[in-house]
Amino acid sequence: QVQLVESGGGLVQPGGSLRLSCAASGSINSIWTMAWYRQASGKQRELVAGITRGGSTNYADSVKGRFTISRDNAKNTVYLQMNSLKPEDTAVYSCNAKLSSTDYRYLEVWGQGTLVTVSS
Repeated sequence: QVQLVESGGGLVQPGGSLRLSCAASGSINSIWTMAWYRQASGKQRELVAGITRGGSTNYADSVKGRFTISRDNAKNTVYLQMNSLKPEDTAVYSCNAKLSSTDYRYLEVWGQGTLVTVSS
């Protein structure tokens, strides 16, 4: 069994910064990709940023230049540094991991989500 635990959400003023963390634990052999998704109220979930084990990244156009995704493979942890936050960034942010377990099964795992609210 594999779990993802997120932290770092909260209330921030427009133009401010937050850093989200997501730590994976459990029966992990290797994590291939890790990503952050978000879902605003009344909208579909969208990919915010993703990162491969080798460090290749991709971003939604709406966050390019403002958000940075990174990971620490030794800690099975992914981070999302969010700068210049806008009210439209308000959403529940969820972590996603695609991995192989210790018994070599392919798993896709989701975190429980953390709320980010950008408001004055």
